[in-house]
Amino acid sequence: MREAQRDQELMTEEEKNEETAEEAPAAEEPAAEEPVAEEPAAEEAPTAEEPAVEEAPADQPATAAPTADGEPEAELTPKQQRKLERSRHTGDARPQRSAEERAAERAAARVTKASERRRTRARARSKHEAGEGTPAAERRPGSKKVRQGTVVSSKADKTITVQIEVVRRHPVYEKVVRRSATIHAHDEGNEANAGDIVRVIESRPMSRTKRWRLVEVLEKAR
Repeated sequence: MREAQRDQELMTEEEKNEETAEEAPAAEEPAAEEPVAEEPAAEEAPTAEEPAVEEAPADQPATAAPTADGEPEAELTPKQQRKLERSRHTGDARPQRSAEERAAERAAARVTKASERRRTRARARSKHEAGEGTPAAERRPGSKKVRQGTVVSSKADKTITVQIEVVRRHPVYEKVVRRSATIHAHDEGNEANAGDIVRVIESRPMSRTKRWRLVEVLEKAR
């Protein structure tokens, strides 16, 4: 029995030795591959010498990248455009001026621009040739209104009051509707009297209320 136990112990020790022998090369393999892992580090080393890109501070506003023509991609406001032009100025700075001098320069610039606008508009007007246009239509006097009525009053001098009766049928209710209108007519010879049936015609204004003129007396009052 003791010999059998010793044999088993020997067998287990041999198996352990074999397992350790198999694990030892596997542990050494990464050591052989270490130079391969160092290659990327060797490639990255030269990039560390390149100048780093400076990042703009957070409080500084971002500007648009310039295009090939040198103009920014984003559309700038007039104020930003003037500021950009001033920043690109490389000549000598102008002497400091007072507020009155600046106001005088602005006034002179306005006068110059106004004269230039006037010249441009004058040139444009001179180039434009006015056409003949549509000829004026021949004026034809319209037909004057003629009414017939009864003289109500002839007390005023050279003036008669004529009452005109209008009898029409209503377009909806088909009822005969009688309406009357009173007008003042000019009677140059005082021919008409109250109760006469007369014919009057439309005329030019002869007074504040007279717009009609007596044509003839159709029937005398009895």
